[in-house]
Amino acid sequence: MMNYIWGGMIVFSFIAAIFSGNMQSLSDSVVNSGQDAISLVIKLTGMMCLWGGIMKIAEKSGLTRVISRFLSPLFSKLYKNVGRGSKTAEAMSMNITANLLGLGNAATPLGLEAMRRMQEENPDKTTATEDMIVFVVMNSAAMRLIPTTVATLRTQFGSASPMEIMPATWLSTAMSLLAGVITAKIFSKLLNNKPRRVIALKRGFSK
Repeated sequence: MMNYIWGGMIVFSFIAAIFSGNMQSLSDSVVNSGQDAISLVIKLTGMMCLWGGIMKIAEKSGLTRVISRFLSPLFSKLYKNVGRGSKTAEAMSMNITANLLGLGNAATPLGLEAMRRMQEENPDKTTATEDMIVFVVMNSAAMRLIPTTVATLRTQFGSASPMEIMPATWLSTAMSLLAGVITAKIFSKLLNNKPRRVIALKRGFSK
């Protein structure tokens, strides 16, 4: 589906550039965007290698186990099949910690590692488990205690008080996280109960 969407956007941009006489601007944008994409890939690769190494150091030093034990009450409420003190719980703990500190790029490789481990424990490899869905939602609507990335951007653009957005960040991210998790749990319950409702309905008609 995404291939069709991107393909349609490219064709529409080309046609719009022809009729508006902005082919030169389109050509410049294509070249510049290609350069920006390569720079982004290099930056993300370096960041993922760095935090992947930090994850290994944290595992060897026992830091992940400490954070996992600290977050175990939260995990027991949100995740059904993540064992306390397991490698999956440790990777998830590091991911959540990075998100709380506003280190979105650092949280990415840690989140990928957690998803890889959950997929290894998934009995149905073609369908995401409820734990995987809730984890993705928590990453998409992650709460930020320290908006590091946004504060850095504000500093670069000349903000005198880059951290003044912290109260608004706490409120908005907490509300989005709560709404996301509740929605994921509700839909999970509805989908899990759907086969049972269909079976009960069929039995009612058969009688």
